[in-house]
Amino acid sequence: MEQRQLGRTGRTITAIGLGCVTFGREIDQETSFRVMDYALEKGITFFDTAEAYGGGQSREGRRKSMGVDDEREVSGEVSSSELIIGRWIKARGCRDEVTLCTKVSSGGGAENVPRALSASLQRLGTDHVDIYKMHSPDPDTPIAETLTSLTAEVQAGRVGVLGGSNYSAGQLREALDASETGGLSRFEILQPIYNLAAREAEDELLPLGTAKGVAMSTYSPLGAGFLAGKYTPDRSNLPSGTRFHISPGHADIYFSDRNFAAVERLREKASELGLSMVRLAMAWAMTNPDVTSVIVGARTTDHIDNALAAFDMGLDPTLRAEMSAWTD
Repeated sequence: MEQRQLGRTGRTITAIGLGCVTFGREIDQETSFRVMDYALEKGITFFDTAEAYGGGQSREGRRKSMGVDDEREVSGEVSSSELIIGRWIKARGCRDEVTLCTKVSSGGGAENVPRALSASLQRLGTDHVDIYKMHSPDPDTPIAETLTSLTAEVQAGRVGVLGGSNYSAGQLREALDASETGGLSRFEILQPIYNLAAREAEDELLPLGTAKGVAMSTYSPLGAGFLAGKYTPDRSNLPSGTRFHISPGHADIYFSDRNFAAVERLREKASELGLSMVRLAMAWAMTNPDVTSVIVGARTTDHIDNALAAFDMGLDPTLRAEMSAWTD
């Protein structure tokens, strides 16, 4: 698997990252172990998780947002993703073989950052993470305060590289300016959503990353499965066990006439070319030159094979432009 530069750090990450959000939420520990074993065997060493990824958080989030108190996840374990990764690392003795990224989801305040990191390290069973990201901007905390706390963790050796997720171009500029002004460690990697149906990052964020030397590890190349063609506009008939069934809020992001029309164009083009919709959609996301690494969530080893096949396949620029026109 190709290694690519991680910002200005001299470190590298694999061009495909393993998204671990499904662990303990959509797949159990045994299956998660099998997925991680296979990813590592295939050379994928960039693993992405977060303190907020867990079957327990998913159930609680659905109860709070929808008033639905049921069990759709495989477990109710809080922070199950980090815990399962930690158990796998201990069982396999492979900490040095993976580039481990986790995220603070509970806020960037000066007191919370070290607390959240300590809890993540305990769950992961390690004394450091290679990449530590803000899961999203914290509107209640000045970015300089957050970066000061994060820089202290870099200096202490508990964090290798800093990054952010779900930041806009303006928020990235603000963070980079604060780092330069304050002499603080800067964000070397950013994690935006990017797929054929969610292309906002193209306008400013991805080019800004290239200009500033910030790696872009995009996520959700299939739109949480939307671009696999498994959904219809009927929200009352979401396939059981799918991402949209477990987290129905995804429908608010993707369900639109434009996006369903794009899915049908994708289905037609895939049939014409003798390819799967999944591989074609992934190849589109992977072939933007401003993208460093694409994080792929996997529930089976077949999902990893699809990602690898899409990466190896690449995409003719003319075909990529044709597909882009579907959602322009």
